[in-house]
Amino acid sequence: MSKARRIARPMVLACVAAVTLAACGQGEAVYPDRRPGDDQATYSNQPRETVFGPGGLKDLFGETKKRAAEGGVGVGVNGYLWRASLDTVGFMPLASADPFGGVIITDWYSPPETANERFKLNVFILDRTLRADGVKVTVFRQVRDAAGNWLDRPVEAKTVTEVENAILTRARQLRTVSVQK
Repeated sequence: MSKARRIARPMVLACVAAVTLAACGQGEAVYPDRRPGDDQATYSNQPRETVFGPGGLKDLFGETKKRAAEGGVGVGVNGYLWRASLDTVGFMPLASADPFGGVIITDWYSPPETANERFKLNVFILDRTLRADGVKVTVFRQVRDAAGNWLDRPVEAKTVTEVENAILTRARQLRTVSVQK
């Protein structure tokens, strides 16, 4: 193959690719519309609804009346439960907090009065509405043995219930305050 052919072939392919790409942007988009009972699709130049339209991604971070009524403005879960959960476990160091998934994970915390015992909490907000079953808490407890190793120990069921009730009570307080404003 001659040197001229080796140079010409990529140039021709590049020109064909450029013309093909340029043709893709020509004209207006025409979308087929099929209505119930129609045998054939009709074509329309009307704009189509997209995720960027009303109520789509444009409103993802905006405030809507429904979100405001549920207390879930700006987060993916109920805002009152989210804020109440953060307030309730605020004395513990946070390892992770995901407002869109509704997950709060604390790091280990040792109460000053019991240095050989530590706790860790996982809080899951399960609903966008303020309901009693909208929050689930998991409590982990460890105790230090004589050798200095941390050993897992069971947690009383009432401890979990007390933490969940504290979160729900705080959420109701926050809601009451916001409704009065």
